[in-house]
Amino acid sequence: MYIKKVDQNAKLPSYAHASDAGMDMYALERVEMAPLERVQIKTGIAFELEIDHVALVWDKSGLSHKKGIKVLGGVLDAGYRGEILIGAVNLGNEKVIFEAGDKVAQVLIQKIEYAEIEEVQELNTADRGEQGFGSTGAK
Repeated sequence: MYIKKVDQNAKLPSYAHASDAGMDMYALERVEMAPLERVQIKTGIAFELEIDHVALVWDKSGLSHKKGIKVLGGVLDAGYRGEILIGAVNLGNEKVIFEAGDKVAQVLIQKIEYAEIEEVQELNTADRGEQGFGSTGAK
């Protein structure tokens, strides 16, 4: 995977621990988020992935659990070469401020499995069938 700084002040993604699945992503500049506000957080970097890979941007668990920060729309296709912008919403009750260099999200790089699509008139039966939300007894 190749990473380019589109802004020289950008901090490259990094793994905090050798066993981590996701690399931490960092804010390029100060961002303030009021409760329920949606923002795009600049990272100052661009990726070049292998053609059969995808970058999936996810929440940082501490930010989501402690502050209510939720990452939005986190699928980055291999053909995209622009700056990575982190879409996020503040679901918490207090303003959240990210300073330049603060962790804002994590990104996982995964190999893609491409499905062959075949239209059929009927689907095979399954134990669950068409039972949806709450079908396992979870409340």
